[in-house]
Formats: sequence, C-alpha cells, structure tokens
Amino acid sequence: MKRLQWPSRLPIDPYILALLGTVGVAALLPARGTAADVASGASTAAVALLFFLYGVRLSTREALDGLRHWRLHLTILACTFVVFPLLGIAAKGLVPYVLTPALYSGFLFLTLVPSTVQSSIAFTSVARGNVPAAICAGSFSSLAGIVLTPLLAAALLGSTGGGFSADSLVKIVLQLLVPFLAGQFLRRWIGGFVARHKKVLGQVDRASILLVVYTAFSEGMVQGIWHQVTPLRLAALLGVEAVLLAVMLALTWYGSKRLGFDRADRIAIQFAGSKKSLASGLPMASVLFGAHASLAVLPLMLFHQMQLMVCAVIAGRRARDPEAAPATTAPPAAARRTAAGTGTRSG
Repeated sequence: MKRLQWPSRLPIDPYILALLGTVGVAALLPARGTAADVASGASTAAVALLFFLYGVRLSTREALDGLRHWRLHLTILACTFVVFPLLGIAAKGLVPYVLTPALYSGFLFLTLVPSTVQSSIAFTSVARGNVPAAICAGSFSSLAGIVLTPLLAAALLGSTGGGFSADSLVKIVLQLLVPFLAGQFLRRWIGGFVARHKKVLGQVDRASILLVVYTAFSEGMVQGIWHQVTPLRLAALLGVEAVLLAVMLALTWYGSKRLGFDRADRIAIQFAGSKKSLASGLPMASVLFGAHASLAVLPLMLFHQMQLMVCAVIAGRRARDPEAAPATTAPPAAARRTAAGTGTRSG
C-alpha cells in the first residue's frame, strides 16, 4: 500500500486568515450602541447583496443539464442533507460532556449547510475526477440549500437554536430567498456584466462576509458569550469535527463504490459530498442565530479549513494513483460556463 505523502505546503486559505483577523478586531473593538445598529443594518444589506449576486451567477438551466446523471447527484444531495444531519443529531450525545449546548448548536448547523462549489470543483479536477458532475452537484446543493437549510434548522434547532425562532423564517425569505430570486430573474439582463466583473464582485462577496462576521462576533463580545468557550472545549470541538470529516470521506468513497459508480464519479461524490460551504453558511447563520451567530459559525469556520487541508492531501494522492486516467477532466462548454458563473466566492 502506498503511504500518503503530506504536502510540503498545506492550503492555508488566506481568507480564513482574514476571517480570523476580523474576529480579532471584533474582540478588541466590538461595535456598541449606534455603531452596532449601523453595523447590523449594513450586515443585513450585505447578506441580501450576497444572495442577489449568487442568483445572478447561478445558471439554473445549465445546472439542470446534469440531471442525466441523476443517481450521482441524488447521492451527493443525500450525503449533504441527510447523512450529515443524521451525524449531527447523533452528536447530541456529546452534550454537555464534550460539547457545550451552544457549540453543539453550531456543530449541528454546520451539518445542515450546502456543499461547496469552487473547492469541490478544484479538488475533483486535481484528482482527475468527473469535473462536470462536481460543477452540477455544487449548483444543485446551493439551490437546495436556500430552502432546505432553513427548514432543517427550524426542525432540528427550533427555539433552542441560540436565538432561532419562527421570525427567522420570515427573515430568510426577505434576506436570502427574495434577493436570490431577484438575481435569477435579472440574470438575462445583467448576467454578462456580472461575469465580466467577477473578480471585482468576488471581492465584494468576501468583504460582505467579513462584515457579517464582524457584526456577529461584536454582538457576541458585547453579550459576553465567549466566556462560555474554553481552550479545552475548542480542542474537543476540533476532535469531533475531525471524526465527522473522516466518517464522511470514508462513507462517500467506499459507499459510492458499493453503489457501482466508476472512479471519476466516486471522486466527485467524495469531494462534493463531504464538504460544507463557508460562503453560504456564514450569512445564513447571521440571519438564523442573530446575536448568537458568533458561536454558531465557529464550528463551520474550523471545519472549512480542516476540509481544505485534508482534501488537498487526498486529491494529490488520487492524482498519483495508477488507476487515474489521463487528464480528461476538462468540462464541456456548458459546464465551463456554469463554473464561470459561480464567481470567486469562497466555498
């Protein structure tokens, strides 16, 4: 058996460093009083802008072209919105011995968010897997997550979700779903402009998420909820997330083999079915959890970096596998247009 070779340079996402820096600023200089009101209003507008641009970018028609491979996409959706949440529910047994109730709410929320788009495509390409399938799977997951994530959160978190209430569903509709649908409606007129300026608008995306994180962590600092978290609890959270990621990576790889998928499809299933989207999860958490969003997004931020590092090792291993086919993973024209339409959002 070949040994896994740990790469000399792990993919430490610079954006994660920016997020951590934003958390540090919120800890030292949290917004209070009028400044907090201004930051909260700006954060609400930023979330709406994020999902409007996402609606403009996402080509539903081209994504639906991938329905011919419905078994693969159904498998990935089941991993994202069924298996992940079931594992999150099972982790309830770790409360309060390993995870605090607040950290568990964030951990459970992590299991409910959609899959990534950009990183799933990138790792599938490196590993010589089915890139068009990864593109379509990310699009399907994002579309489904707009509806399924809030509904699952309502069912599984309920009124105990750190501030989650029935009013959050109204906020979801107004801040996420309405802007997304507006973007889809206006796509035919402004889609070309957004595609031509995707780099600049990608920075707008990232800046908007940083604002959301600053607002959430400022509210947490003002309310003193960070006193609930100790270094030991954080270490325990990292351990639980490492187990979650290992289980999902093994299940997607060996489970897809049992289902009869070929190697290229198994790679797409593994990378798209085992990851969670930071770009979608952060703004959703700010709407769902309100003042408690800082603890709710902490598990997702940690899991995001962990999945990047581990999947980089696996992708490199898959690329060197003797079974790997020659480089035939360039997506067809429609898939390339779909990839371009996803923009530069951090997965």
